[in-house]
Amino acid sequence: MYFIFKLFLFFRDISGTEAIGKHLVISSTYQVASNATGIAGNLFAFLLFVSPVPKLRIIIMDKSTGHLSGLQYIYSLLNCLICLWYGLPFVSPNVIMIATVNSVGAIFQLIYITTFIIYAENARKVKTTGLLVSVFGVFAIISLVSMKFDPFLRQTFVGYLSLASFVSLFASSLSIIDLVIRMKSVELLSFYPSLSTFMMSASFFSYGMLKQDGFIYIPNGIGAILGLTHLALYAYYSRESREEEFGQSLIRSF
Repeated sequence: MYFIFKLFLFFRDISGTEAIGKHLVISSTYQVASNATGIAGNLFAFLLFVSPVPKLRIIIMDKSTGHLSGLQYIYSLLNCLICLWYGLPFVSPNVIMIATVNSVGAIFQLIYITTFIIYAENARKVKTTGLLVSVFGVFAIISLVSMKFDPFLRQTFVGYLSLASFVSLFASSLSIIDLVIRMKSVELLSFYPSLSTFMMSASFFSYGMLKQDGFIYIPNGIGAILGLTHLALYAYYSRESREEEFGQSLIRSF
């Protein structure tokens, strides 16, 4: 009986060791997958952040902002700052990739806004500067208020604010979709920014799912759908435009 009992303990220890080993493998795979999706999201976001550079060159060369508006960069800066705050470890543990991507995004938006302020007319210069100061004021209030909450409420509070900040970006995207459909033209759409938006949102949707964080995967899931819609509209109306041009060239040839 003693021998059987020792044999039982031996196999129990082996099975326990195997279970621990399997748990470590699963945990390691999960960590690699979440890091991979987070890094991919950062790379695609970088491509999206640099997409306004051609407009920036035109502004610098012409030394004028023309009819361009700086509001989109103001909104994007506020969104980046709130999401950056959400991704910091003392607000949301283990989602540092959100902090890194939005810190880079905030720097790019500041560069664009500063350039806009330098070359804008005096009235627009004052207005944009006032909006920039307001953005930092709102962010400072959010930061101070959130630090008064306990960790769970702090994450929830900032998480809901990050969702709210995405609403303005979604509204802009939906308005572009509406205009493209009504105009039946892709003049308002750019292929590479739309592709970068889709890939970035899809990557961070996966990252949020792996982290089981609804404040990450819900807005990025919607962003992926909107990005895919932009790509579908671009493909459809680009084909129609090419067919129309081909038909007109045939008519002219006769």
